[in-house]
Amino acid sequence: MSKPTRSTPTRSEMQILEQLWQCHEATAQTIHDALGGERSVGYTGTLKLMQLMHQKGLLGRRREGRSHVYYPLVDEQNTKASLLSTFIDTTFSGSASSLLMHLLGNKKVSREELDEIRDYLDRIEEDKS
Repeated sequence: MSKPTRSTPTRSEMQILEQLWQCHEATAQTIHDALGGERSVGYTGTLKLMQLMHQKGLLGRRREGRSHVYYPLVDEQNTKASLLSTFIDTTFSGSASSLLMHLLGNKKVSREELDEIRDYLDRIEEDKS
């Protein structure tokens, strides 16, 4: 059997990973039920995708009775950081400030959100001093 290779998760795979990062492990049926209206595929589609994720090295699994229990093999923070980095590189030529300006210019940002952003930037500045 060949060694699984990890790859960048797709949008559907990220939905499954989000559920597993929250609950740590679950059967395909549990994940399918938790996703409910988010995915327009049947249970067998969810199961097949989780099997493919296992082959890709994104999920581990163990047998429990007649079912498999799946768990994430990739770290949430590292995965999200990698996806964000790739997005910034490919969409904004590597410029995080361009991403931020674009984001703030295209979305209605509440006063509360702006205050949170200012507080975060202040903490970053304090840490670098």
